[in-house]
Amino acid sequence: MTWFCLSMRRWNRITQFLSLFCLCLFLVISCAPRPQTTTPSNSGSGTTGDGRITIGTTLKPRTLDPADAYELASLGLVINLSDRLYYYEPGSTEIKPQLATALPQVSADGLTYTIPLRQGVVFHDGTPFNAEAMTFSIQRFIENKGKPSFLLADTVASVKATGENELTIKLKKPFAAFPSLLAFSGVCAVSPKVYEIAPGKFKPNTFVGTGPYKLAQYGTDSLRFDVFDKYWGNKPANKGINIQIQTSPVNLFNAFRTGAVDVAYLSLQPDQVRSLEESAKKGNWQAITAQSSVVSYLVLNRNQQPLDKPEVRQAVAAIIDRPLINQRVLYNQADPLYSMIPTTFDVSQPLFKDKYGDAKFDQAKQLLTSAGFSKTNPAKVQVWYPSSSPTRSLAAQTLKSLADTKMDGILQFEVITVEGPTFFKDISKGLYPAALLDWYPDFLDPDNYIQPFLACQKGSAAKGCEDGGSQTQGSFYYSETMNQLIDQERKEQNPQARQKIFAEIQTQVTNDVPYVPLWQNKDYVFAQKGISDVKLDPTQNLIYKTIKK
Repeated sequence: MTWFCLSMRRWNRITQFLSLFCLCLFLVISCAPRPQTTTPSNSGSGTTGDGRITIGTTLKPRTLDPADAYELASLGLVINLSDRLYYYEPGSTEIKPQLATALPQVSADGLTYTIPLRQGVVFHDGTPFNAEAMTFSIQRFIENKGKPSFLLADTVASVKATGENELTIKLKKPFAAFPSLLAFSGVCAVSPKVYEIAPGKFKPNTFVGTGPYKLAQYGTDSLRFDVFDKYWGNKPANKGINIQIQTSPVNLFNAFRTGAVDVAYLSLQPDQVRSLEESAKKGNWQAITAQSSVVSYLVLNRNQQPLDKPEVRQAVAAIIDRPLINQRVLYNQADPLYSMIPTTFDVSQPLFKDKYGDAKFDQAKQLLTSAGFSKTNPAKVQVWYPSSSPTRSLAAQTLKSLADTKMDGILQFEVITVEGPTFFKDISKGLYPAALLDWYPDFLDPDNYIQPFLACQKGSAAKGCEDGGSQTQGSFYYSETMNQLIDQERKEQNPQARQKIFAEIQTQVTNDVPYVPLWQNKDYVFAQKGISDVKLDPTQNLIYKTIKK
């Protein structure tokens, strides 16, 4: 510091030594960093001693408008600023009343849902909450036509306030999972005085709801949530939240290791997670894990040769070595998955394990031979993945290595990558024979892992799906039996009867193999010592209000 201050000013006269010495003493003191005793009002950086929690993440929100929020970065913030009619407790996929006071009353035909609402709730701007305000919020979610609007637009026929504190929603057709849709982060109450209903009219930098926090600051690299002092429910265990948005996983990793943030969540790379986990075992900080509802899978396009033959799709299912992928690719930070429905739900059945197991190379060879393939006439399959995913890159290379070393040339994988935007635009066009993907559920019900993947409104056994979920996902699977089963599970209100239908669906998927389930994610949160009650809900959201230090 002394040399720096001297060189900057280029003092050269030896005769002024005494004056120079005194000046340098002054400069050393002035150049030295001063301890900060108070947190600036716009601070989103550094841990604080004022009871506020600093959270580090790499996820940068596109919007805070719940009617247009459809990415995890946005929804993770909206859920902490808002209340919905129903919510999920950490560790549970059962919905609980929040702004509602009870579960809906459902009419005999499954079309009308009557919901009693909480009294004594106010919005952040002081506006009273009631059935009219909730009606406005749901209508706005649908009619403003934001990214997630289809979730309700495809299902809801009408929504009305049938009393000061009673809401009545009529559906276009029966849908047993509808209450779970009402727990979606974006279907929250917003102030009618702040927002308007009109297509495309959004407020990306604003949030005025009824939740435990008010939005105090929304910046490009930091946000500040202050406690809402008129919140109707249990107040947050902390004095507010500062959110730091890091530019990369490396920066988030370093910010946490140096204590610049209290909590680090999303998105760290697997090797960084492993490093922080090891240090947590030594007592340096805390590692909190939770089972995620995010699944990764391999899409198999039935309209592309040789995957048009069911034996080839079954052979691909048989060679998958999930324990190997989990070890080499994921550092054991996931769970092997044997159904497209994750183990989060009790209806999940590991039928792929029962039928194909892992690394069953002889079984795969027999299937391929029966379909007419051999060493001189191999089955060649291209496996595509988005270039933005290093995990998928490693998974694809692992699959290729298995085929190269274990299948005697009868099955050959060619691994091809493409830019993410192009990949997601083209997969529904049928350009990719096989593709590695993951799925973040829109709502927590087994239906959300079935209908978007297997339903098809227009198609045939000869041409495959021409319009529907399976076409969008890139498998082009078509089965009239499957369409009927999906219709049945969506109508069925009895949980036991619905479970039997899901069992039939999973059996058919295991036989037809339009997709191969690979792994189910685990979520990792890291917290400094002295931080407690760090929790995740099943939709991958960090719950802010329970965190304390």
